[in-house]
Amino acid sequence: MARRHVIVPGCVLAITALALTAAPAVATRPTARAPGTPAADLTDLAGKPPPGMLEAIARDIGLTEQEARTRLLNEARLTPIETNLRGWVGDHFGGSWFAGDVAQTLVVATTDSTDVSQIAELGARPLLVGRSLIELRAIRAAVDAALIRERGTTASVRYVGVRVNKVVILTENPKAAQEAVKTAKVDPDAVQVIASTERPRLLRAHRKAPTETDLVGGQAYYVGATTRCSVGFSVTKDTQKGFISAGHCGTPGSATVGYNRRPQGTVQASTFPGQDFSWVKVNDDWNPRPLVGNDSGGTVQVRGFRAAVEGSSVCHSGSGSGWHCGTIAQRGASVTYPRGTVYGLTRTTVCAEPGDSGGSFISLEQAQGITSGGSGDCASGGVTYFQPILEILTAYGLNLTVEELSLPGPGTCTSYPRVFTGTLKSRRSAYWPQDRGFVTTVTGTYSACLSDDPSRDRDLYLEKWNGRAWSAVAASEHLDSYEQITYFGTPGRYRYRVFAEVGSGPYTLGHEEP
Repeated sequence: MARRHVIVPGCVLAITALALTAAPAVATRPTARAPGTPAADLTDLAGKPPPGMLEAIARDIGLTEQEARTRLLNEARLTPIETNLRGWVGDHFGGSWFAGDVAQTLVVATTDSTDVSQIAELGARPLLVGRSLIELRAIRAAVDAALIRERGTTASVRYVGVRVNKVVILTENPKAAQEAVKTAKVDPDAVQVIASTERPRLLRAHRKAPTETDLVGGQAYYVGATTRCSVGFSVTKDTQKGFISAGHCGTPGSATVGYNRRPQGTVQASTFPGQDFSWVKVNDDWNPRPLVGNDSGGTVQVRGFRAAVEGSSVCHSGSGSGWHCGTIAQRGASVTYPRGTVYGLTRTTVCAEPGDSGGSFISLEQAQGITSGGSGDCASGGVTYFQPILEILTAYGLNLTVEELSLPGPGTCTSYPRVFTGTLKSRRSAYWPQDRGFVTTVTGTYSACLSDDPSRDRDLYLEKWNGRAWSAVAASEHLDSYEQITYFGTPGRYRYRVFAEVGSGPYTLGHEEP
């Protein structure tokens, strides 16, 4: 039975990874689980994708439905591995992406050659590069500043191209852009200028419809007499309910009207340019639902907002174009519209039409962001840019409304033979034991749990020393503080890690080893 649930911004890792087979000396490939679904994992979800998603991915990417299913299964299997490797590589991380149309390969770039063997052992393809993602983002910021100073330069889109390990500029005037880059005082070899016909535009439109007043992602809503935009995702703030959308759709205090022309709500806050998002508080006639419309009378449930890996399949719902899918092309793009520049957008191969501004971007059942603008259309093809959802929730202190399957009632962890209590600040980790871990000499089962505390979100990991670094071999990452792992492993040096995703305070760790 499903229950309504809200996620606060810290709960990004809405996935559970459990390893239940014998482990080699390095981390096993995790299996990702959707939050709150003990019996079904993300690979199950990819095998039975949300309504309308498989068909749209096949249609829009140019695959058969079986190829699209294989693609989703690969993405579900590899995403938890990417999460582990991103954290393990740390400051050396040069980006990651899925390569290939069907049987994708996870590529992880690093600036440190000593990372290569570990990346390969975890099932990804390592790529040694000269610049880290941190360095590339700094270069992009310098390039953005230089292009702003050179006002006559037309450089519509700039992004970190992790596949080429450079900052990429798309422009109709490459020569002018190259001259502007010279003033940025960055390594010219780190910047690639490409002649492009991409012309970003905002996607609000003029004046589309069930008779209910349920609020669903992709629905049309209106600001003023002429502006039509799309609902992004349902949210709450304290006792207030509403939805998020694009910032350029309306200014604070603007009244909104629903697709059915009934009074709907008021724009509480909006940001544009710089960023592009807003939130609208709705009146009591409207019922915000954790759903996204798929343009065929069906809906996709929203269960979290874990960010998809670059190259992942992603779908969009909007009142202009309907339901279309594509791939995540680049993250962290700076996009210049006629009305101003927006930073930190995600560029996709999904097409869009006027009226789509604010509409939902979703990967499987994980919310990704809301539509900002695009170039081209769904007749001739194009690209679309979305504002990542985490920035919106964080900026306005909003909670995303999601559907979550009911869990068996969690209990305490005091029945375990070993119990440890401690205190942990939000976004920090604690380890047991605190020094070099503990050593086991026999093969057997490792079990652990964190006691439930509804006011906090904790994640639990079992890590193993591989000779050079600690790597996670089992994890539990539900959308609450009750976590439980069971792992069958070989002898070695292990430790438990508790991570405070949301909230500071005490925790109780119960555990047992062979």
